[in-house]
Amino acid sequence: MSTRIIHLAAVTIAVMLALQTPPAQALDSASLPSSIRLANARALIEAKDWKGAIAELQGVDAPNDADWNNLMGFSHRKAKKPDYVAAERFYDAALRIEPSHRGALSYSGELYLVLDNLPKAEQRLTTLKVVCNNACPEQDRLAQAIARYKAAGKYVPEPEELAQGSARGTQ
Repeated sequence: MSTRIIHLAAVTIAVMLALQTPPAQALDSASLPSSIRLANARALIEAKDWKGAIAELQGVDAPNDADWNNLMGFSHRKAKKPDYVAAERFYDAALRIEPSHRGALSYSGELYLVLDNLPKAEQRLTTLKVVCNNACPEQDRLAQAIARYKAAGKYVPEPEELAQGSARGTQ
């Protein structure tokens, strides 16, 4: 049984117990509340199942939610065949909804590095410094990505991503 199925089953059981929902109803993922489905999407993202995460997020269909847009942008950017245009569109939507969304600011900054747009990445970092009052993990992550970019002259994934990419044969 795949890790994804095991995790989704565990989440479904936890939801059933918490809501005391009859099992037949809870097993239908589409009938779950959007907050639970976003949690399912986050679990799929954590498992690096980008296609599954996108499908789960499409089922939630919450284009007016900044978190939903940020997760869609992240999943499209990290997918086996990345869709950078879609990723940028979703990150921009998240930031229109919530201009101080730290995840969307940081991840879109990384996207701009992938696209060799250092000035836009640095703009995102400047905004993060204000939003975070110079102290948050999202600011640190983007600052480190910019430092790696400047040192290499191109986007360099986080060391953890490099190790995983070489193990999978992808970036």
